Amino acid sequence: MRSNPEHRIDPRAVPYWRWSAVINTVFLLLIPAGCFWAQQRWQWPTWIAYALLGLILAYAIYLIFIQPDIRWRTWRYDVSEQEIDLLHGVFIKTRTLIPMVRVQHVDTEQGPLLRRFGLSSVTVSTAAGSHEIPALADDVAEQLRDQISVLARVVDEDV
Repeated sequence: MRSNPEHRIDPRAVPYWRWSAVINTVFLLLIPAGCFWAQQRWQWPTWIAYALLGLILAYAIYLIFIQPDIRWRTWRYDVSEQEIDLLHGVFIKTRTLIPMVRVQHVDTEQGPLLRRFGLSSVTVSTAAGSHEIPALADDVAEQLRDQISVLARVVDEDV
């Protein structure tokens, strides 16, 4: 049986995911706000808005305080000369092995929130789709992108 990958993503991923969840929650709160507005305008039952508000707040607590820690603990990756090994998930573990010979290109991505935390994501593209290694330190992401690019070229030349 193959051992689990050794490398973890950056610990700053946890506060990044928390802030991302806060921003998403703000937009989700527009739903019960709309229900309160509809209740006043068309005399809808008030319990609908309160029920939605309660569900969204419970979901927000999970997204902000519970999920980021669990997600960080379960995300692992390794890069070898032959393949990229990704492992993530809590209840459903997803293990992805990407042969270097299948790698078409590698990107680093950094939005405003990732930039604020000094993080980048690495995306590996193959003919079958793309796979992301989220929230790596900027320098680690650049080194990983360059390493995968070199390894993919070497494997491609050997074939």
